Amino acid sequence: MAPTLQGLMPILATPFDDSGALDRAGLRRLVEFELASGVDGVAVFGMASEGFALTTDERRTILGDVVEIVDGRVPVIAGVNGTSTATSIEQSLLAEEGGADALMVLPPFMVKPPAASLVEFYGDVAAATSLSVMVQDAPGVTGVVMPPALIAEIARLDGVDSVKVEAPPTAPKVGAVVNAIDDPTFAVLGGQNAQFCLEEYARGAVGTMPACEFPDLLGPVLADFVAGRVDEARAGFRRMLPLVLIGLQGGIAWAVHKEILVARGIIEHATVRYPAARLDAGSRAAVDLVITELELPPLPSAVRV
Repeated sequence: MAPTLQGLMPILATPFDDSGALDRAGLRRLVEFELASGVDGVAVFGMASEGFALTTDERRTILGDVVEIVDGRVPVIAGVNGTSTATSIEQSLLAEEGGADALMVLPPFMVKPPAASLVEFYGDVAAATSLSVMVQDAPGVTGVVMPPALIAEIARLDGVDSVKVEAPPTAPKVGAVVNAIDDPTFAVLGGQNAQFCLEEYARGAVGTMPACEFPDLLGPVLADFVAGRVDEARAGFRRMLPLVLIGLQGGIAWAVHKEILVARGIIEHATVRYPAARLDAGSRAAVDLVITELELPPLPSAVRV
């Protein structure tokens, strides 16, 4: 049975030490922090994970560690960002072998595919694995545009059970996709660091997949909104909005996420891999100001592993 993909499912950063090697102890603390914050799932190898800079062996190690730490408590979603059907299937099979519960699959992007061919692409990937497939609609990253009617066609494929909408303006796109699919079992989720998550929920989204540094703040906001406490949800979201926005800066977003995780005592180093860029002094000062103003709590002692 496919896992239920809904609610708050952050994209995990990939911690590196000061030499640029994987920091597996930092990864463990990060996963434990997410679980202690009450997340509904975690994802690896997404854009916020610097998945573009990971080797195949590192992907195996990361997924193995995350699956072991999570231990079935929530779904583990593996990002697939191949540049062809063959490489996407290869990544999908490695994810299945490694214990992932679902796949988040980007369309090929090095050579832009005709829109109509994406139905065949997602059908081939879904047929190659027993895992649930999430379509990742992210034209800002891929340059591949998927209209709601096309997503609805892909949604009819066996094994394709969800979509993550990251095509601005996201809230109208979420609503259009929900209306086009008209299937309550098909999960429509938002991304874009949860910038418009409440508007997306109001249009029919059932979850959001932001970066991983603020699940303890965003979780209560989403719980309030789902419970009908809309004013409380909006007030809570307004408070954390500077944290959301500062992590949306192209080129340096990865470093921003990690600087905040370092400040909270969750990882030790804010190291990123090229082509991600480090923060200059001004950007680091801006991040520090947001952290100071929000008085972000540190890593709970219960998850200091």
